[in-house]
Amino acid sequence: MERIEDELPFLTSLMKGIANQFGDSCEVVLLDLIQYEEYGSGLIVHIENGHVTGRKVGDSGTNIGLEVLRGSVVEGDKYNYLTKTKSGRMLKSTTMYFRNMEKVPIGCICINVDITDLMMSESAIHQFIELEGLRTDVNEVFVNNVNDVLDVLIQEAQDHVGKPVALMGKDDKIKGVEYLDKKGAFLIKKSGDKICEYYAISKFTLYNYLDTIRAAEKKGRLG
Repeated sequence: MERIEDELPFLTSLMKGIANQFGDSCEVVLLDLIQYEEYGSGLIVHIENGHVTGRKVGDSGTNIGLEVLRGSVVEGDKYNYLTKTKSGRMLKSTTMYFRNMEKVPIGCICINVDITDLMMSESAIHQFIELEGLRTDVNEVFVNNVNDVLDVLIQEAQDHVGKPVALMGKDDKIKGVEYLDKKGAFLIKKSGDKICEYYAISKFTLYNYLDTIRAAEKKGRLG
C-alpha cells in the first residue's frame, strides 16, 4: 500500500466494525500522513464516533504522530496507553501505523475508548467493597429456620474449642457449652437435646455444666 486511498474502502469498513463492536464510547480515527507537510501532523480522512474527542474529518492528528514522522520513534505503534481530552475525559488508546514499501509511514488508525465513567465506577465500587476498617468480629449467618442457627453455633463452639468433639475432655466440653450459652443457644426450643447428643452427655451433666459456668460468671461480675 503506497497511499491510504488505495485501501480506503477496506479501512473504513474495518473502522465501522471496531466502533460498532465497542459502542459509542469508542472513537476510531484514520489519518493520512502523506499530507503532513501541509497539515502539520497528518489529516483525518475518516472517523467513527468523533464526539469522543470532538474531532472531525479534516482535522489534524496529535503530537504522537509528529515523533513518528520526524523519525524520533522508529516503530511507532503504541498499545493501551492513557490519554486525556481537552475536557478532561480519560481515554484508553492504541495507535497503529501503515508504511509503504520504503518503510515510510503513510497513515495510521487510532482507537480511543472513553473510560472516564468506568474509572469513576471502579473508584466507587472500590470504596464500597473496601475491607479496611470493616468489623470482622461480627459473624452473622442468614438461615431459613432457628434449628439451622443452632447447627451453626454448635460448629462455632467446636471451632472455639479447637478440636473435634471426639477428642474433647470434660473441660473442653464445658468450654464449648459456655460458648453456646453466651451465644444464646439455650434460648432455642429443645436445643438442650441436640447439644447433649452432640457432646454425648446427659441432660443432668449439661445442667451441671451450665450451673458451673453461670456460677463462675456471676462470681466474676460480683468480684
